[in-house]
Amino acid sequence: AQVAMARAWKKGDFRSGYYRDQTLMFALGLSTLDAFFAQLYGDPYQDPFSGGRQMNCHFATPFVDANGRFLDLKNRMNITADIAPTGGQMARGLGLAFASKKFREMPHLCADLSDNGNEVTFVTIGDASTSEGAFWETINAVGVVQAPLAVSVWDDGYGISVPKKYQTTKESISEVLAGFEADDKAGTNGIRIHKGKAWDYAGLRQLYEEGIAEMRVSHRPALFHIQEVTQQLGHSTSGDHRRYKSPERLQFEENFDCNRKMAEWILSSGLATPEDLEQIQKEAKQEATAAAQRAYKAYHEKVGKLKNELTLILHQLSDATYAEELNQKKEPLRFELLEIARKAMVAHAKDHHSAITELYQFIERERAEGNRIYSDYLLSHSAQSPLNINVEKARYAADAPLKDGYEILNACFDANFANNPGLLVFGEDVGHIGDVNQGMRGMQQKYGQERVFDTGIREWTIMGQAIGLAMRGLRPIAEIQYLDYLLYGLSPLSDDLCTLRWRSNNQQIAPAIIRTRGHRLVGVWHAGSPMGMMLGSLRGMHICVPRNMTQAAGMYNTLLQGDDPAIVVEVLNGYRFKEPLPENIGTFTVPLGEPEILRTGTDITVITYGASVQIASAAAELLQKNGISIEIIDIQTLLPFDLPHSCVKSLKKTSRVIFLDEDFEGGASAFIMQQVLEKQNGY
Repeated sequence: AQVAMARAWKKGDFRSGYYRDQTLMFALGLSTLDAFFAQLYGDPYQDPFSGGRQMNCHFATPFVDANGRFLDLKNRMNITADIAPTGGQMARGLGLAFASKKFREMPHLCADLSDNGNEVTFVTIGDASTSEGAFWETINAVGVVQAPLAVSVWDDGYGISVPKKYQTTKESISEVLAGFEADDKAGTNGIRIHKGKAWDYAGLRQLYEEGIAEMRVSHRPALFHIQEVTQQLGHSTSGDHRRYKSPERLQFEENFDCNRKMAEWILSSGLATPEDLEQIQKEAKQEATAAAQRAYKAYHEKVGKLKNELTLILHQLSDATYAEELNQKKEPLRFELLEIARKAMVAHAKDHHSAITELYQFIERERAEGNRIYSDYLLSHSAQSPLNINVEKARYAADAPLKDGYEILNACFDANFANNPGLLVFGEDVGHIGDVNQGMRGMQQKYGQERVFDTGIREWTIMGQAIGLAMRGLRPIAEIQYLDYLLYGLSPLSDDLCTLRWRSNNQQIAPAIIRTRGHRLVGVWHAGSPMGMMLGSLRGMHICVPRNMTQAAGMYNTLLQGDDPAIVVEVLNGYRFKEPLPENIGTFTVPLGEPEILRTGTDITVITYGASVQIASAAAELLQKNGISIEIIDIQTLLPFDLPHSCVKSLKKTSRVIFLDEDFEGGASAFIMQQVLEKQNGY
């Protein structure tokens, strides 16, 4: 099936798949056997897909160069970096396909990013994973927006060991989705539904080529339900499917194994002789074995050199204990070398041998290299990083008009729409009415439905649209109407958006901006402040917590120039507060990670953010009347946190500190305290 699907691909197409697509990658020429095995062995230097950061079959191709600039995506076959959570690829696929729709609507944006929207996004998913909510939300959303998304369901009848009678109504995803099928005569929207057998190569060639060709023209999404998929080994090499499959099913899988049926088709078509196929199979096994051995050797040769270096140091220290422990590890992993080295350092801490210096240098070098190859690139290091954007302070005329907070944001977005043709804003009630708090009022009327538009109530796929659009070079701002609703969209942000740069080893980026509003705690459903939840799940994004709409505007201006994703939590009750309008509303910037001292004092430091700033200011005025001098610090962003260490500098002056926020105990205030007392050595 994957070989047949590959024949329908063209340059410019995208894949949002899951970790069963190695055949497709080989068929497209996007993976070699050496690369496949390098990833299997976790080789950080030879794995071209993730730099050893992901397990096998988690593929990716470069979208940006080393400087963070987008490549010529329309002349490449593009593989988005895979994630393991089942169904997690669906929403991203929607966003990638939706970008084709936007490029066709706005051809002036295409350049190297699109061929007039003719590219198709291929999503692959197992039949059991279609039970996930993300699958259904995506199918409904793409049926509404009509974007070229080709969803292939590999139906092998099982989810690991659980048969589909427990997974899918009617035991057929295509039958269940029949109500989504488009009716051309009635003129309804919806999807196309195609069905094929996994072992029928000739039939699948026709199915995919005709279905995808029609999709390139019409943008009508389609489901390809590929049935009777067989497994050679079961779900994984560690699991034996004979434990849960009947003898009849196992016999069927042997008889209809795709390799066997492909060979039968080749022979019946006269394309080769039995002797030819036997020779091909023999050479294929030899080639695979040789590639596995090369990859294994390449990985262990590098580690072997480190082992020899450490062995020499331990011999110089006359340390027979740890030298023998090291010798027992015939093919050690990097962390095992570092573990032994650190134990040896503890054992010889009081020695005055010159080799101690060599051991220390070995440890520090390997720790630094480990951080580089395994931990680096959670965020951007490029010149376009939001942390590198030039700071332009807000300028005010002497007679600057006072505006409601929503009008400040409105002016900011207006200026950015005018200056950035790739800016798109969308979400629930964002388009026609200009969002529930009017920050987008009039923007759709001024800049068109192509750029400012409404969505259904579907937070997961709103986030997916943002991810896919940003991966393809556009600049989306996606709205979560209230911060409480973030939970429905948290999985794609945490699993997909936050990890993208890291898991692709800096080869892919998605500088999406998530706009939302929260705080106040005046109701259970619409005024929450779950910042601790966000801090624990959104590492890989900047978390901005502006105290008012002017600060929010400056943060949007910063982020729209940067190449990292971020979430901005506006203060829910701040839209009607009066603020002076800056003259440079569309260009002034607020630097991320730099707190602002709003009030100087000598007795107590109050560290806070967001809606709590107003409360702290009112309390400071009251306490001042009683002779207590309060210094108020607005941290402005939780991630990154206080890069210049302004908080501890204030604490050195006052020797007293209050951490003020609206989150639960152990939430954001605990994080802030840990940063100040531990990271900044405030205690």
